[in-house]
Amino acid sequence: MNRYVSYILIGPPGGGKGTQGKILGSVPRFFHFACGEVFRQLDTRTPIGKKFIEYSSRGELVPDDLTVELWHQSIDAQVVAARFKPDIDVLILDGIPRSVAQAELMISMIDVKQVFHLSCANRQELVRRIRKRALKESRLDDASETVIQHRLRLYEEETKPILEHFASVVTKIDASQPPVKVSLDILSKIWETRNGSLTFNA
Repeated sequence: MNRYVSYILIGPPGGGKGTQGKILGSVPRFFHFACGEVFRQLDTRTPIGKKFIEYSSRGELVPDDLTVELWHQSIDAQVVAARFKPDIDVLILDGIPRSVAQAELMISMIDVKQVFHLSCANRQELVRRIRKRALKESRLDDASETVIQHRLRLYEEETKPILEHFASVVTKIDASQPPVKVSLDILSKIWETRNGSLTFNA
């Protein structure tokens, strides 16, 4: 199987991965895959849905093999539906992989060109963004101080080590900038890594 040409967004909760993923996903030939959205759209009556709810309701990471299995099924469905065309599209991954183990499970399926580290040194700003998103999207679990701090710790312990795993292709982006500047920084690097070969026609 040919591996999907991929760019990964990595950053703490509140770092702007979802915002940047949506912006990039609006560019022709870029396909944004937000793992969190797939999780939230799961049918909670199914066995796999119940398993996901069990972990996410505690603010914990879903087991790696279960997460990658769901991702693989979901991305295959996008290919079948012709929404994602891997021969001409590049994949923007947001929310996956979330651990080194997931990255290793996915390596036979993705050709990672660049990992964008959305870095925000101001922890209070991250907390403010998470709470704002919670109110806007009625994600009340995100408003809990306990859950917020737990997710930030999980990021440091489980997700941030991915940056070392992909060290040779990591680009650090200042996520405290206005979203449009963050997008420009990311697109400039993608253009550079693709040597200007991306086609921006629909």
